[in-house]
Amino acid sequence: MIKGFREFITKGNVIDLAVAVVIGAAFAAVINAFVEAIINPLVGAFVPSGDLAKWTIDFPGIFATAHLGIGAIISALITFLATALVVYFVLVLPMNRYKERRAAKLAAGVVEEEPALPSEQELLVQIRDLLEKPRS
Repeated sequence: MIKGFREFITKGNVIDLAVAVVIGAAFAAVINAFVEAIINPLVGAFVPSGDLAKWTIDFPGIFATAHLGIGAIISALITFLATALVVYFVLVLPMNRYKERRAAKLAAGVVEEEPALPSEQELLVQIRDLLEKPRS
């Protein structure tokens, strides 16, 4: 069981996923700040309370009045749409274009060759040259 867990953790996909989650959280914070500092005040200028997040609709009840936070819901929707829009144009669209170009190259028979790695002897010569170079 431990061996299987170790293999799962050491796979590159898990590490890539962890990096994506961390970057996604930071990215969400930037989008939230943008929406809260710029978009919500602009929209808030057109609501009765003057602040979108504090805009409520009063719903009279039997014993008390309920304050429905319609502004908070609209603010969350704007944040979601802004995040989705930026993710689409910054990540999804360029990746789709890259995949289309790559598929077109493969369909045309163009094979991308990876650059050849230096041989062991070439690496040793480079290391020797670096070690012989005077330090500045």
